[in-house]
Amino acid sequence: MLGAQRRADGRRGSAVTGWERARLSDVLGQRVIYRNLAPQDPGLPGLRDLWSQAGLASYLIPRKTSVEYARTVWLILEHAQRARGEPQPLERVLLIGDSARNDGGVARNMALERPSRAFIGTEDRTLPPSARIDGDQMSANRWSALSEMLRWLECSAFRCDESTAVLVDLDKTLIGARGRNDPIIDLARVRAAERTASGALGATFDVEGFRRLYARLIRPECHWITEDNQDYVAYLCVMVVGDVFPEPSFWTALETREISSLMVFCDRCEDRADRMSSGLLRAHREVRAGLLSQDPTPFKSFRNDEFLETIALMDLLPDTSTPEEVLASEIAITAEVLEVCRLLAARGALVFGLSDKPDEASLPTAKLAERGYRPIHDTVMKVHGERIY
Repeated sequence: MLGAQRRADGRRGSAVTGWERARLSDVLGQRVIYRNLAPQDPGLPGLRDLWSQAGLASYLIPRKTSVEYARTVWLILEHAQRARGEPQPLERVLLIGDSARNDGGVARNMALERPSRAFIGTEDRTLPPSARIDGDQMSANRWSALSEMLRWLECSAFRCDESTAVLVDLDKTLIGARGRNDPIIDLARVRAAERTASGALGATFDVEGFRRLYARLIRPECHWITEDNQDYVAYLCVMVVGDVFPEPSFWTALETREISSLMVFCDRCEDRADRMSSGLLRAHREVRAGLLSQDPTPFKSFRNDEFLETIALMDLLPDTSTPEEVLASEIAITAEVLEVCRLLAARGALVFGLSDKPDEASLPTAKLAERGYRPIHDTVMKVHGERIY
């Protein structure tokens, strides 16, 4: 068992200098991949170019836990290594994330072909600091335990140099640290769902009913119908609150498995299209087209709203704000993760950002870009955390 206790530096700046601010692109550049597996660096190939090499039968966005996902990411990393003019091939991967299932799964799948290590972090101040090593993965209840990770890698002769790729998860790792600041990322998504529903329902929108339904549908016991996909949750809520599928009969249909999947629910709503308002019909047609094409992000208007709500929660408070105020109101960059990324980049490692957030929730539309909006990884945020070395 490894443990660490670190002094909190709060806002990492005095009352005179104020908050440190940064962009993720300061350390990542445009080496960022969102859900569509299309690198933000236009010089790199994405899934549309690599799906056959990755072992897929056709162009279809794989789940993060699949071997095909890891293969696609690895192929992109190899191209990125060559693009930066590094003559050494990549030989190993370090993944830093917050989810043992998703992020740890990527590392485990990559380990099928090459040496990999993973750090899975969270912040739990109700427990003493601890870090546990299980095979090739370290799990810790403090983000400051990244210093322990560095020592672990050194002791196990896992080099972090020009032949190493460092994959860092974005949501709830590099920004909105799990256990510390992650509720604000969720808040942006909830606000986006309400915004989308309000646009579809207009004056008839029952916000309290929507919130009650949304809170119930995001629970694990509903994952069999939602597949833990927020597009599905938002669509279900819009159709039920919009009375296309009244709530009492909706829950009965789920309990009896009369509704056995989202596609079945969508078909039932299609049968009732004549009772939909123009706003509801527009939302329904959008999602239905996405489901039929097997798009994992079928409710793109909802995700566009999520982008706006997410950006609105970045660097909005003044320098005089306390750490408690910022963490309760803004999405902040995780100082410990940022420091490690900077350190490993300085040692020559290829540092690459990885996110399962849909591209539509991460990048501005062309019209928004014209108004000055930037991608999430290019947007200024405050930095909060502890100094780890």
